[in-house]
Amino acid sequence: MLTRIDQMTPYFPPGDEALTGRAEDLMERSARLGGILHPITGRTIIAYLRMTNSYYSNLIEDHHTHPLEIERALAGDYAQDPAKRAMQIEGLTHVEVQEMIDAKLAGDPSVEVCSLDFICWIHREFYNRLPDEMLVITDAEGKEKAKVIPGELRRREVEVARHVAPSWESLPAFLGRFHELYEPDRFKTTTARLLAAVTSHHRLVWIHPFLDGNGRVARLMTDAYFRRIGLTGTGLWTVSRGLARHRDRYMTMLAEADAPRRGDLDGRGNLSQSGLVAFCRFFLETCADQIDFMGRMLDLQGLMDRIQGYVALRGQKMIPGRPALRPEAGHLLREALLRGSFPRGEASRVTGLGERTARTLISQLADEHLLTSDTPKGDLKIGLPTHIVQYYFPDLLETIGSPSLSKPLTG
Repeated sequence: MLTRIDQMTPYFPPGDEALTGRAEDLMERSARLGGILHPITGRTIIAYLRMTNSYYSNLIEDHHTHPLEIERALAGDYAQDPAKRAMQIEGLTHVEVQEMIDAKLAGDPSVEVCSLDFICWIHREFYNRLPDEMLVITDAEGKEKAKVIPGELRRREVEVARHVAPSWESLPAFLGRFHELYEPDRFKTTTARLLAAVTSHHRLVWIHPFLDGNGRVARLMTDAYFRRIGLTGTGLWTVSRGLARHRDRYMTMLAEADAPRRGDLDGRGNLSQSGLVAFCRFFLETCADQIDFMGRMLDLQGLMDRIQGYVALRGQKMIPGRPALRPEAGHLLREALLRGSFPRGEASRVTGLGERTARTLISQLADEHLLTSDTPKGDLKIGLPTHIVQYYFPDLLETIGSPSLSKPLTG
């Protein structure tokens, strides 16, 4: 039986000055973040944050794959245990698909991120890379119920908690309407586009177009939407970190926006207007919180102090499993951070060391990926191997069950 399109109303929150003000504030904060770093350094951090985004987005689904495991998978080092290997592949897949999304948007800034084709493309690219065992939907007893077909809309009815999703026959109509309503080009201002991005996140999850992966696809689509509307600083922060830290509230806010209208004071649509407003407020607060967190992490003086502190710890042999580092390493790391890159031949000048000693130090930093280059003799850039992230960016990678995961919205 077909589900009526008006079951998705209200399509937008009402004109709300508070929400508009939050959206404008978020854009200003994100723009400030985008201007802190040298572009080369920024690209290095953005590349690492794709792993962070993968970690937290999968953590929301109760899949625990630390960036160290994703980093090993990138190097072809997979676990022997099949279940752990599958989780590594899933984490790596998220990184690869986000890279593909970013490349697609860079190549064609007019990509229609709310279109059926784009949404199915995300799902297809994600699930095509997963091992077969992760495509199987099982019941409570572990028996196979269905198999996920990459990029294919579901062909059965689903119920998630109290939410009965639109019938599978109605999905093309709902997703066509979704495209018409939320595609960025229909809005005149970036503020309106940002509010549409947040609203569309809930409505896509509500439609539940796929048998599995709807949350991940919605979060990847929202990341793409932010880039599509030119939200400055996007990529230097990840909303998935905030959503994972407050997973229960995220799920509650999604459910509240799923709820039927609660009387005449709750809008005129089928779904709760107050629930949608509360969800949008929560999502914008979460984005702003993560922008502020990364702003503190990327403050240049603070970041340089933490890098120097790491070098000092290494000099005192206080980091297990890592050899001592000369204090002059801090000068090289600082140079790469601030300039984006520098020629290898400048190492002696930067450190004050002799040529041979400077080359030896460069080799040590390169071997540990603390400095990187695109070619064997190319200019040197800052590196971000996962083993140093806790020193450079404390609390960026939190683990489930830590006290901070239940904190209020503060960093």
